[in-house]
Amino acid sequence: MPQRSILRKIGGMYVPELNRESHSQVLHELIRRFGFATLISTEAEDLIATPLPVFLDASRGANGVLRSHMARSNPHWRAFAEGGEALVIFQGPHAYISPSWYVSKVAVPTWNYATVHAYGTPRVLEDDADVATILDQTVTQYEAGFETPWTTSRLPAEAFAGLRKQVVAFEIEITRIEGKWKLGQNRAAADRRSAGEELMRSGDEMGREVGRMMMEAERE
Repeated sequence: MPQRSILRKIGGMYVPELNRESHSQVLHELIRRFGFATLISTEAEDLIATPLPVFLDASRGANGVLRSHMARSNPHWRAFAEGGEALVIFQGPHAYISPSWYVSKVAVPTWNYATVHAYGTPRVLEDDADVATILDQTVTQYEAGFETPWTTSRLPAEAFAGLRKQVVAFEIEITRIEGKWKLGQNRAAADRRSAGEELMRSGDEMGREVGRMMMEAERE
């Protein structure tokens, strides 16, 4: 019996047409807001996953380019040499939906959420200047909201150079991208409004965000 071939392409996400989001600006906005993602790659017949900060360069490629880095001691990056497709999952806001929030009497619990799956082939960036740029961009993005942002310029040059040797920078041109906005589109309008309003009153910030998305979808 022939051996199973090496897995090179990762299958897509189940997205009912009601829940499909395909506007690039909307997808890119979620990527920017929820940039701590999970990278999944294939190595032979195995799957490897690493959570890491990822940022988007929307000015390049048809769907944008993702850029990130990981510790050189993490063996995940060595799987890139096989040239297989990788998946980057950006999980947006999500919340449990109680059937008691619906106007309809017959209902079951569910979960509402928004997520983006981006696919492409990772490419290691060998140039030290590229590594420095990615580290600088990552720090700048996440320090931006602080009163006194920290920058890599505070590090001694020798220390920063040593740090760059300990990481692997890479980028992924997005060759396909999927967005799933599961916001109760299969429910009656009254049910969606009722559940959205209940979430808006929630003490959970993530729940309130889902409620806002549900109410915005209702107005569209």
